Amino acid sequence: MENTLSIIGAGKVGRTLAHLWTGTNSVVVHDVLNRSLPSAQDACSFIGAGRAIASFSELRAASIYLIATPDDDILPSCNALAATGLLNPDSIVFHCSGAKSAAILQAAAQCGAAVASVHPIRSFASPEQLIDYFAGTYCGAEGDPRALAVLGVLFSAIGGNMVAIDSERKILYHAAAVFASNYLVTLLDLARHAYMEAGVTPDTALQLMEPLVRATVDNVFRLGPAAALTGPIARGDMATVRLQQDAVDDWQTRYGDLYRDFAKLTVELAARRKAGTD
Repeated sequence: MENTLSIIGAGKVGRTLAHLWTGTNSVVVHDVLNRSLPSAQDACSFIGAGRAIASFSELRAASIYLIATPDDDILPSCNALAATGLLNPDSIVFHCSGAKSAAILQAAAQCGAAVASVHPIRSFASPEQLIDYFAGTYCGAEGDPRALAVLGVLFSAIGGNMVAIDSERKILYHAAAVFASNYLVTLLDLARHAYMEAGVTPDTALQLMEPLVRATVDNVFRLGPAAALTGPIARGDMATVRLQQDAVDDWQTRYGDLYRDFAKLTVELAARRKAGTD
């Protein structure tokens, strides 16, 4: 029996996944419901399949429903889907949020549907580019076993690697991604401003940072965080650390507080490096 898919909120994530599944003949896309009909039509054009619709009342029965809306819209969208009367014990409903668990799909579960969440750990800034290198993407997954069994086959067909996560600690899982991605960008921006405060132009600051950052990230994934650690704390040069702390405090107190917190954490990391217990 072929899988049929309808999408509620076919933005960058929804249209990317649907395009990939269509290309591998994994699903037959039925309906695409966005906030506006032109947006749904644009999504269908990208996907290469599907019928653009403007309201929940136009949805047809499908075996799988993907709610790919922004996080705040998942709950009301699920409630509206449940109210259509289309869901039954053979239905699967899932979302792709990294912060919300499958429990938010309670209205669908009450209709007998199997519910799940599968979060591809990728930036979806450019669907046009991502479709070419989605293969190998890890996906944090949790929810009903029946739903995950079906979705596991679908994601495997497009090169996704499912990783089971604890649904009760999912927000911590998502915070990990924020640390690894968003806050890394913020930290690098802070480093750039520190260079600028020391008299380096903004463009040159980025040029100075690039080889250091790229080599560091490569080493983290090649050797592990503790073995990749270098610098004054790794060497035990705490006099230099104190001088840096004073300099950052004099520049910006709030950045000094951040430097102090990072120094404490780095001392702990250096201890694990020395003990070989990373």
